[in-house]
Amino acid sequence: MLATRPRARSAHFVLHHQAPAPVVSSTDLSTAPGAQRPRAVDDTHRIGLILPKKQARRAVTRNLIRRQAKVCFAAATAQLPPGDWVLRLRTGYERTSFPSAASQALRDVVRAEIQALFGDAAAGRKR
Repeated sequence: MLATRPRARSAHFVLHHQAPAPVVSSTDLSTAPGAQRPRAVDDTHRIGLILPKKQARRAVTRNLIRRQAKVCFAAATAQLPPGDWVLRLRTGYERTSFPSAASQALRDVVRAEIQALFGDAAAGRKR
């Protein structure tokens, strides 16, 4: 999946996407036909995060990025096409720019960057 072309990139992150493979449905079902047709399992949104220790040394920082990415992804799923999404941290944040590893300033910067990344991916823009 990481060999695919990035869907969007920013100063610190790269976002990859892989659309779900079409599944041929069988005509023989083990259940009785129902009135409602369930949503296909392949039409879901899944996210994977790659946060290397080389880029974010402290676990506190990696957890902060992970939490912000999950919140932003949940908010953006309505605009994003279904499939597997991978958010990779490619460059670390400068330690001297933030007062602590989990400061509010770092949280705001990370959230804004990830929101912009998902917004670009939803709109089809590349940075």
